[in-house]
Amino acid sequence: MSSLTNILYKVSIEAVMGNTHVSVNSLQFDSRLVALNDVFVAVRGVQVDGHQFIKKAIDQGALVIVCEVFPEHIVNGVTYIKVADSQVALAVMASNFYENPSSKLKLVGVTGTNGKTTVTSLLFQLFKNAGYKVGLISTVKVCIHNKEIPATHTTPDALQLQKHLANMVTAGVTYCFMEVSSHGIHQKRTLGLEFVGGVFTNLSHDHLDYHETFKEYRDVKKSFFDSLSQKAFALTNSDDKNGPIMLQNTKAKKITYALKSFADYRGNVLESSFQGLLLKINDKEFWSKLIGDFNAYNLVSVYACAEMLGLESLEILQLLSNLESVNGRFEYVVSDQKITAIVDFAHTPDALKNVLNTVNSIRTRNETLITVVGCGGDRDQLKRPIMASIAAQLSDKVIFTNDNPRFEEPQDILNAMEAGVQPQDFKKTLTIQDRKQAIKTAVSMANPNDIILIAGKGHENYQDVKGKKTAFSDMEVVQNYLKLIG
Repeated sequence: MSSLTNILYKVSIEAVMGNTHVSVNSLQFDSRLVALNDVFVAVRGVQVDGHQFIKKAIDQGALVIVCEVFPEHIVNGVTYIKVADSQVALAVMASNFYENPSSKLKLVGVTGTNGKTTVTSLLFQLFKNAGYKVGLISTVKVCIHNKEIPATHTTPDALQLQKHLANMVTAGVTYCFMEVSSHGIHQKRTLGLEFVGGVFTNLSHDHLDYHETFKEYRDVKKSFFDSLSQKAFALTNSDDKNGPIMLQNTKAKKITYALKSFADYRGNVLESSFQGLLLKINDKEFWSKLIGDFNAYNLVSVYACAEMLGLESLEILQLLSNLESVNGRFEYVVSDQKITAIVDFAHTPDALKNVLNTVNSIRTRNETLITVVGCGGDRDQLKRPIMASIAAQLSDKVIFTNDNPRFEEPQDILNAMEAGVQPQDFKKTLTIQDRKQAIKTAVSMANPNDIILIAGKGHENYQDVKGKKTAFSDMEVVQNYLKLIG
């Protein structure tokens, strides 16, 4: 049991009805999970308003209701707390309930359009290999040292987030690396967290189904850096035109990294192949198993972040050389017939362009590059023709197919993609709605030494159609078809 007055510490309260000197079991914002003597926080979500479920929460035993508007019917014995913003209140209360776990470890947040998962995962690997107990909160998974938990969102809800961090503190974790999504920032999920550092990777077209304009999307990202304390560091990519904007109002120590422009941490790609990168950071060289310029950016940011957290330069370089690529991020296999198949999560125009440019910079041009790509349903529609145009321009052959159509009609998504193809590229393209069949066709089209890029889903092990998730792995499917052809 926890004291309600302790949980309400630093919550901006507008009005109270009832007794605040009570003990409660837990916090909930999903009425279906409410049990006896719980606090129910009525949050206005994108699709559902929690205020509609106040009665249900009370019927299930809620002792305290936190809301923005008092309900018409007041129940005796129930305490009602009125706040201006329930999402803000939930974040603060969650931190209090779990005894502010982020203050008991070193938490670093990574934000940007592309690279968040790779940077956080590489930092997790690096610090774990350095002998520390480490936490990870990413799109792919949540790790509490050696324990893995499947992820449901890039940035979990405020309650789940604080619970993960509290479990990390209990497990003796000293560093945690966390993806910070624009949705998570906008929905106040990261309020109540104390970050020792923030990292900005890049910004490009994405999530304009949620954020009304690119400026809003950028400013939401920027607000994360605005909220960092003087004790924290803010590390930004100065090659990205939005990089300096992230630092404009931050109180944190400002640090930059880049490959092309002047920066505190300057990277230079000396060699690049399908075997990896020879990379120079400032005056130090090292070899990495990771591939492509986009990974060079990731590695420089990881190096800078590790040094800001107190690791020695030589140790960092040794650890960087041993880092493995992240599941579903430029993950590739070579068949017996020397066909290279690459699976990558690239699901934005910029990410797809980066991956294709990387492949084209490494290949000999004596082989054919076949790209299989789709776009997700119920997501940003504006990027569909752009991604299709990029795929057609930078590949020799392209197969448009399903990604996760969700509740949209697959053919509508494919029609929007096809509309972006330039007339001179029409002959390169083929549309096969079934993703498995599309991958099979790509394999059957490939000759020895050819390259197949399967973009969009990366690490995902399912396909989401009409609300039903069916087991599906791009890597498993392409490996099976490659084996069939020998």
